Amino acid sequence: MNTDRKDAGKVAIITGAGSGIGRAVALAMAAAGYSVSLAGRRLVELEQTASLAASSTLLAVPTDVRQPDSVKALFAATQERFGRLDVLFNNAGVNAPGIPFETLSYEQWCEVVSVNLTGAFLCAQEAFRRMKSQQPRGGRIINNGSLSAHAPRPHSAPYTSTKHAITGLTKSLSLDGREHNIACGQIDIGNAGMMTGTPTTGSLQPNGSTMREPLIDTKHVAEAVVYMAGLPLEANVQFMTVMATNMPFIGRG
Repeated sequence: MNTDRKDAGKVAIITGAGSGIGRAVALAMAAAGYSVSLAGRRLVELEQTASLAASSTLLAVPTDVRQPDSVKALFAATQERFGRLDVLFNNAGVNAPGIPFETLSYEQWCEVVSVNLTGAFLCAQEAFRRMKSQQPRGGRIINNGSLSAHAPRPHSAPYTSTKHAITGLTKSLSLDGREHNIACGQIDIGNAGMMTGTPTTGSLQPNGSTMREPLIDTKHVAEAVVYMAGLPLEANVQFMTVMATNMPFIGRG
């Protein structure tokens, strides 16, 4: 165990850190003084994330969150390098093709559930074990929900189901973590850093039309996660929604 980092700041693990929201959050956390383990399937992308940070306290750990042994190796590497764990950002996620429900394959369903839900469970469980046993005890888990944790898009049953389940996981972890000084919250994110749909056709809407939807820069999401992570453990953001002001969410459907 590395014992020289006790005063060097808090330690975070971010899954899905090779691109998009995960990369933005990793860079923001590093800028805020965190030592960060970057988890994702592709080492090249994780190393690209690390190269963008001014801080050198980033560790790239190729990880498949669907696999218990891979998740255990991630947390062990973090412990070995940084000595403890203060924050887990459960961010890794995938989606299925936007096709009619009856044409989804079993394999497509299982892939989304394995990454989005089982992966979050495995990482949260390992975080619980570490946070309960370390000194000082405790830590924080932040789950990446989605607006789909509240209202679905058309043709999104696997993704929407897992994001509703993430809300249940967040609530359960919040309850089970109380006696161990472990806080858990969820950030529900709208379109960030990417335009949904193509520039010409846009995204399918519940009324059958298509439209291009507004989006926000991922830096706003990253700032929100850094805020949630930085609260003292006696305070918690249970749920936060970050979205483009004019995104069609309120009243969706």
